[in-house]
Amino acid sequence: MNILAWIIVGGLAGWIASMIMGRDAQMGLVANIVVGIIGGIIGGIIARALNLGPGFEGFNIYSLLIAIVGAIILLFVLRLVRRGA
Repeated sequence: MNILAWIIVGGLAGWIASMIMGRDAQMGLVANIVVGIIGGIIGGIIARALNLGPGFEGFNIYSLLIAIVGAIILLFVLRLVRRGA
């Protein structure tokens, strides 16, 4: 997948995940993109480990959903780490 698709899917996934997790007001565009891209990687690893498909591949709804789930997991773990620190 090219870099533009990673940025678009990452931005959408990060934004949707931040709204679901109640962090939308605290995150900007760059943070949403970074969280979405890392979430896509996390979601892809989990999807492959559970044999749910190819993971995060291409610009499609499945990849967006995988990235959103991964971004939610990332934001949840970050919230736990910040509370413990």
